[in-house]
Amino acid sequence: MVTSADYFEVFGLPRKLEVNLDELQQRFYELSRKYHPDVSMRATPAEQAENLERSALINRAYRALRDPITRVEYLIGLEEGGSPGIQPKAPANLLEEILEIQETLTDAKADGVDETARQKLREERQRLAQRREEEEQALFALAREWDTAEDSNGEKKRLLDRFKPHLAARAYFTTVINDLDEALGEETRTNVSHRRH
Repeated sequence: MVTSADYFEVFGLPRKLEVNLDELQQRFYELSRKYHPDVSMRATPAEQAENLERSALINRAYRALRDPITRVEYLIGLEEGGSPGIQPKAPANLLEEILEIQETLTDAKADGVDETARQKLREERQRLAQRREEEEQALFALAREWDTAEDSNGEKKRLLDRFKPHLAARAYFTTVINDLDEALGEETRTNVSHRRH
C-alpha cells in the first residue's frame, strides 16, 4: 500500500518552493520506469495494484510540483492539512474593480464587439495581464522567504497567510483575462510556464 501522500516526499524533496525542474523531471522518469504497470507484469495481483497506485501518485505529484503556482497552492493545502489546490478567498479590494470589468465586458457583448470596443478590451486585458504578473512576482518573492524559513525553522504560518491574497488576486485576474479572450475570440497564455521557482 502506498503510504506517502506528500508529493514532496514522493520525489525525496524538502518542502521548499525552489525546485530544480531538470532534477524533478529526471526523478519523475526514474520513478515512472520503476513503478510503471508494464514492469510488474509478473508480479502478484497485490503488487500490480500497488504499482498502479504508486504510478498514479507519481503522475499527480509531478503535475503539482512542476508548476510554481500549483506548487504554492499544494504546499498551503499540505501545511494546513486541507486539500491541495484550495481556493483562497477573493481579495475585497479587487471585487469592485472586477465587477466593473465584468460589466464592461457584458455591455460589449450585448452591443457587439466593434473595433473600438475590441481595442478597449485588449487594453484592459493587457493591464490585467501586467497585474497578474506582479502577483506572480510577489508569490515568487514569498517562495524565497518560505525556503529560508524552512531552513531556519522560521515562522511559516505567517508566510502561508501572506501567499493567499496573491493567489486569490492572480486567480481573479486569470478568470477575467479568460473572459476577455472569449469575448475577443482570441486566446492568450493564462498560466505560468514551468519556470525555475
